[in-house]
Order: sequence, then C-alpha cells, then structure tokens
Amino acid sequence: MDVKRVTSFGSFGPFGGQGYSSNATKSTKPTSISTGTNSSTGPSTGSASISATGGMKSANTPPPQTNVASTQTNGGGADVKNEIEVGELGTGLFDSSEGYLQDNQWSTSFQGMAVAPFEQRIIDVLMAPVAENEIEIKPDGLLYLPEIKYRRILNRAFGPGGWGLVPRGAHSVSGRNLSREYALICLGRFISQARGEQEFFDQSGLATATEGCKSNALVRCCKDLGVASELWDPAFVSQFKAKYCVEDWVTHAVKGNKKRLWRLKTRSFDYPWVKK
Repeated sequence: MDVKRVTSFGSFGPFGGQGYSSNATKSTKPTSISTGTNSSTGPSTGSASISATGGMKSANTPPPQTNVASTQTNGGGADVKNEIEVGELGTGLFDSSEGYLQDNQWSTSFQGMAVAPFEQRIIDVLMAPVAENEIEIKPDGLLYLPEIKYRRILNRAFGPGGWGLVPRGAHSVSGRNLSREYALICLGRFISQARGEQEFFDQSGLATATEGCKSNALVRCCKDLGVASELWDPAFVSQFKAKYCVEDWVTHAVKGNKKRLWRLKTRSFDYPWVKK
C-alpha cells in the first residue's frame, strides 16, 4: 500500500467516536506505518501501527502533549503526520492512536457545495422570519435563538436524518476554552463549516462542554442557510430591544456590587441579581 498522508485525530472523531486519517490510497502491496521515536535514538513516547490489510494493529497511548505535530518518512517514502491537540487535559480526550478512514469522507469533503439551490419549500422554511416570541436576550444584551430552535427548523426543512454535523478535526483547548471545527451536511451536500466553542472550568464538565461546542458550531453554520438571520441585523436588534427588552441597574445579593443588565420585559432577573 502506498500511503500518501495519514493524520490522526482524537477519540471524538467524526464517525461513531472514531478518529480518522485522510488521503490513504489503496494497493495490493501491504505496507506498515508506525509513529513514535525510533528505538535507536531513544525510548518511544507513543506508537500506533497501521496495516494495509489489517487496519490498526497496536496502539500505546502517548503522554500528555500540547499541539504536537511530528512527521516521519517510512521506507516507501510515505509521509506520516501525527497531530495531537490536548492543552491541559492530557490524552484522555484525544487518543491519537485510533484508526483511520479512506478518502472522500465528510471529514474532508466539500461534495455538493453550491451546485444548486434547494427546492422552494425548503427555502421557505429556512428563511422564514424568526418568531419574536422565541428570541431570548443575554444579560449583556446579546440576542439569540436557543439552539434547539435551529434543530427544529432543520428538521422541518430536511426531515430528521436529512442533515447532520460532521467534525472536521480534533478538539482544541486554549486555557479553559474548548473548540472544534464542524461541517453542516444537508441531503448529502456540504453546506457550511464553522468552529464551535465552549468554556469549561474542570474536567468533570468536559462532556457538557463538548455538547455546547457542537451546538455553537450548528448555530454558526445555520447563518449560511439564512436561519434567524435577523439576529445579525443591527436594525432588527435595535428595534427588538426597544420593543421587548429593558436594561436596569441590579445589585448582587451576596457581594453587593451593582451592574447594568438586560432582560425581556416579560422576565425578571435571575438570582443573585436583584433590582432594588
């Protein structure tokens, strides 16, 4: 097997939790590829072997690394690139030794991009004016539509199972910010790509953070379909705030400090913020 390039990503890969690597070409000649340090130069810090006929043969979990990228060339001239993005989390979330996939997968493909508009029924669903009673406002004044609303709009437009989000890389960690690139696929066509992000405070919150990261990417991808586009229109935002929202001085019930926060006129401020 002549292997052109292999890139390994973490255990949150695009298909069933599996990692992936791209651009592997088929051949009847079996070839093995290994990552890690050659025994002649010192002990290996981690290895993963790929067989042309047997897939993943063995894997040793590497030690914690931060944005490590190493390249080796085997006897047949194949370039092997091993990328790990682990930040402060160690390797629990990013196992670089998990398998690979073949070419033309949604992890890299742009198939169907901009080939033709969707049918008019789908367009009408996607670009329908956002219902004002579904819009929320954050305390800092940012208008938003809950991410479940985006999922319901996509389900109405394409049907459950007619769309999906595909990871386009591993999770990345910067301080306490978790992010990941996703692509939105609808009816077998690439639509958009965006990086979702979510803050977390300790490792026990990683599962929730990964879901928040995915939902954030979905909202960003939906902008290219025109879903709830009013929320990025400054004129609409100003008119909505003037009609449905209010900004008040509130006091922290414990610390006693004051701050100006936004809320809908039909809502009250959440504890610990109280208006006095």
